[in-house]
Amino acid sequence: MNMKKMKIFLATATLVAILPHGGWAKTALATNSLPPLVDGKIPTNVDELWGDYDPTKELLETEVVREWKEGDITIRHVVFTVGTFKGQKSRLAAFYAFPKSDKKLPGILQIHGGGGKAHVSDVISATENGYAGLSINWLGNPMDKMEAGDANTDWGAIDATQKHNTHYDSPGAAKPDDKTLDTIESPRNNNWFLLVLAARRALTFLEQQPEVDPAKLAVTGHSMGGKITLNLAGSDKRVKAAVPSCGGSGGITEKLADLPEAVVKPRKHDMMTATIWDEAYIPRVTCPILFLSASNDHAGPFDAMTENWKKIGSKTVRYTVVPHFTHRSLPESEVCRTLWFDQHLKGTFAFPKTPKLAVNLKTPDGVPQVTVQTDRPDEVEKVDIYYSVDPNHVMRFWREAEAKKSADVWVGNAPILSTAQPLLAYANVFYKLNKDTVMERRAKTPSSYMITSNQASYHPEELVAAGVKATDKPSRQIDDFSRGWHDWYRLAWGNPHHWVASTRKLHDPKWRGPEGASLVFEVLCPQDNMLAVEAKMNVWGTFPGKPSGDFVFKKALKGSPDWQTVTIKLGEVLKKDSSDPLPSWETVTELNLTRPATCPVDGKEVEFGKGWETPIELRNMRWEGGVDPTDMALTSLPTEAATKK
Repeated sequence: MNMKKMKIFLATATLVAILPHGGWAKTALATNSLPPLVDGKIPTNVDELWGDYDPTKELLETEVVREWKEGDITIRHVVFTVGTFKGQKSRLAAFYAFPKSDKKLPGILQIHGGGGKAHVSDVISATENGYAGLSINWLGNPMDKMEAGDANTDWGAIDATQKHNTHYDSPGAAKPDDKTLDTIESPRNNNWFLLVLAARRALTFLEQQPEVDPAKLAVTGHSMGGKITLNLAGSDKRVKAAVPSCGGSGGITEKLADLPEAVVKPRKHDMMTATIWDEAYIPRVTCPILFLSASNDHAGPFDAMTENWKKIGSKTVRYTVVPHFTHRSLPESEVCRTLWFDQHLKGTFAFPKTPKLAVNLKTPDGVPQVTVQTDRPDEVEKVDIYYSVDPNHVMRFWREAEAKKSADVWVGNAPILSTAQPLLAYANVFYKLNKDTVMERRAKTPSSYMITSNQASYHPEELVAAGVKATDKPSRQIDDFSRGWHDWYRLAWGNPHHWVASTRKLHDPKWRGPEGASLVFEVLCPQDNMLAVEAKMNVWGTFPGKPSGDFVFKKALKGSPDWQTVTIKLGEVLKKDSSDPLPSWETVTELNLTRPATCPVDGKEVEFGKGWETPIELRNMRWEGGVDPTDMALTSLPTEAATKK
């Protein structure tokens, strides 16, 4: 590897943008990039917050700390100026990379999430698909390949890191201190404002590179980076395509949050609502935007996206939402990011239209029927229809309504246990993918890509008014595993050395554990193994007033070519920190199957992933004994009276 340390500086200048809105000082030239407030008047909306700020006026003063090549790819560790605040410069580190090309390339800005850092692999991934890539290190953590004395992010007199005023709905989100811009409570004191400002300066860096076409800039980010992506797309018209991931969906709305079981309530509306929250930026997004998330995500709630994004300014919007996951995704969804940029920056791909989902509540048998109409049906590999009866967006289990093709639509039935619960439904449509069109680094390029329909939701009173009938029954059979891990979510595709499978199925009243029952399943493991079964109780306060905690049962398995039966009694599942037994299956919200980091094999402790990779197979997971499940499940359901407003 040819790596050399460089010190290259551009000419410096100090120039401030004139910001006439919101009562800010009107000064032609000053030391700081942002002028002080006038007469204590703070910005009250997005226009006043940004005013006439021009992210291109100040020089970047770029330093190339190091440059090296990997094949035909040039990679640089760079540092450039965000601005001058309170008399000190704020400098931002990043990785910039571009492939050998005889023409100018589209540029992609990549924004890491909370606790993260810029990665060389991210910008290399962009180059491998024909882009120039810039990954900014806003948090300032040590980056890849850094050496002692290398320049990193330095915010100077302010602090825009995760440690300072991150949570914009907390009491201190805009309060002043020695690291804020303003001396009074102001949205400019919140670090989200400064992070978006830094991202706007990063766009300036990209558009000024000789390898980049300044008319073709895109942005993507995960988690905190997803929110920054959304806010950047809503405040800077240079963004021509955006893909926020697990962030940027806005706050929970009142649509389902008024039900007693919905423990996450809408945020209060205050000065941050119109200046910092996603809802203030969503209507301002006019570029093509793809929202990538998980159905149970806490930072990018599906319910919030469903409602808030009805107000989006863009006419070109798609969704790809992985079922069962929280804050991560799968290859069939991840690949859509590059495909989205290929369509809108290169013109080499074309997404199908968003699938149209509809729910018919007025059926002859009273069972809701879900229909999905797809674009380009000849390219469809499969359609998955999901529905749920849980208003808690984080702990919700998504049942699958078996999708069957009927003429030009896909149809699935959604039977329910009670009309006292809401009904939600959405669908994922998988389209064939030519693997030669895109390269994925995190996992093998999938054979298909997945786009998501709208989400439909209905309150209990709507179900009753439509004549929906409670025809479903509780089930002692939890999973026969004939579809593999379809009702579970696993992390193995992203981390092969961490074996875990999780499901929220036990939280659904249909599969909730009867009082006094044992959890039973059969396992096949050819070599000695160790299995841990973890019952997570009352996660996210799903059952208000009930106890919570993590309880574990461990089972040593002897290697055998035959199926072995594992029986777990309630009293054998012990709390991690006290060894108290699990008091009840009723409030178990998540069930995890894991294997420890090491396992005794032939008398020796062997590390998983180093000679101990034999997969465990399961079948016939069920409840045995205890009270009748019909009685238990129905008494645990909310009453219709409790759900009325």
